[in-house]
Amino acid sequence: MISQTIGVSFALVVCCAVVIGVRRAPRDELPHPAHWALGSRGLGTATTCLLLGGTIYTSYTYLAIPGLMFGTGGLALYALVYTMFLSPLIMMLLPRLREVAAEHDLITLADYVRARHGSHPLALATALTGIVATMPYLGLQVVGTAAVLRSMGSASDSMARCVALTMLFVGLALLAHPGGLRSCVRMSLVKAVLLSGAAIALLTLTMIRLGSPGHVFDLADRRSAAMGHPFTIPAHSFTAYATLAVGSALAQLMYPQALTVALASRSKQSLQAATTFLPAWSMTLGLWAFFGVAALAAGVHTPVGHGELAVPGLIRHLAPDWLAGPLLGALAVAGLLPAVVMAMSMSMLFVRNIYVEYFNPTATPKHEVRATRGPVLAIMAGAVVFALFMKPQDAVNLHLLGCVWILQILPAVAVSLFTRWFHQRALFTGWAVGVLAGTGLIGLHGFSLVVNIPIGPVEAPVYVAVIALALNLAVAAALTPILDALGIPRGKDCTVDGRCERRGSKITFVLR
Repeated sequence: MISQTIGVSFALVVCCAVVIGVRRAPRDELPHPAHWALGSRGLGTATTCLLLGGTIYTSYTYLAIPGLMFGTGGLALYALVYTMFLSPLIMMLLPRLREVAAEHDLITLADYVRARHGSHPLALATALTGIVATMPYLGLQVVGTAAVLRSMGSASDSMARCVALTMLFVGLALLAHPGGLRSCVRMSLVKAVLLSGAAIALLTLTMIRLGSPGHVFDLADRRSAAMGHPFTIPAHSFTAYATLAVGSALAQLMYPQALTVALASRSKQSLQAATTFLPAWSMTLGLWAFFGVAALAAGVHTPVGHGELAVPGLIRHLAPDWLAGPLLGALAVAGLLPAVVMAMSMSMLFVRNIYVEYFNPTATPKHEVRATRGPVLAIMAGAVVFALFMKPQDAVNLHLLGCVWILQILPAVAVSLFTRWFHQRALFTGWAVGVLAGTGLIGLHGFSLVVNIPIGPVEAPVYVAVIALALNLAVAAALTPILDALGIPRGKDCTVDGRCERRGSKITFVLR
């Protein structure tokens, strides 16, 4: 049973965070997708940094990375490396994308693909990939919240997930419907304060109860070595480690929630300045990874396959009930923010690039906003059902598959920011090949992240998403000169040739 002290303090933290975050749109503001989904493109440097970091570094990240350290040792540190890659990649790609989107009133990533390549099918593929690949990611936020509740002493894993459903659903309704992204801005500040306070408190408890960090690592290293999971990276795992880091960083940039925050920034300069502070979020993630080591040193026990319970278990092991509740509440709040932004981003993709594009091309901006609010709750409900009826490991496996899928839209988006050489049909074919190849490799190897690829006389482990992306680019590069030689026309690039036109393609799935 959940301790009354833990339950009350936990609920107070979560409820106060949601109440602080609730915000309505200004009364004199006309309904428009750019206002609701992008906060009128008015985020300054500080708010962009808080919201971008708070969206990328999710609740499940702060549980899964320590859980990997707890269960597998040093290989989990690839996550810290890939987050360090994010800043230069964001600096290189997203400010340029933000400028094009603001100039042509583009709201979603699929809007940009349609405008840049003049291809409705490629834009549809981008929208569907964004929705399908993000759904497991959203489901993991439910899994993370359920792990927190389960550590509090809920009767069962299913009960914890039911409570997590209610918390996230109510929080989402209160935050997303009235103010859209503006509510998320407030929540990002709350999340940063709560996570920072929780990290400081837990670090203090760890050092008081377990000793210095060096002693913690020594003790954990002995326990990890006994289980066959050393903290050093095996030499033969270098290619797996490197491709996981690079591939994960590139995939993170293609998720709609990260792009939504980038497009909402006030200017290219604001986004660039905000990006320089993102390594601070990586430093906090490194601290939480250390808590996974501390959980191992403290002798915390978790069920097999449930490494995400390591940090909540450490909190219960070290903190008194009156402090454990707020610490666990901070982790729950950390999942609300990315969940809201993910659901809003997916809903906007569905409404603007599927519903309006193919079924109601004459929809007004006001209708678009109204139509977007309904799917937000439907998407959240779908993610919750997804997490409720699947084992946590199955949810993680589908998220890994989603990472493979989302990376396949990178050529149509990131590469096209620098060159328009690729033919839109070649990009579409490359996307299809990448998705099918990545899905097949994942399935054939039992949802393994890496597969062995022959390189000369040896076999090197390589991240599946990177292999699929390489095939994607190879197919697109091979087909482009062939299509041009056959005289197949290219789509109009209205980001260069003129103002982007209003969408309007009723059930037209013909490549053009």
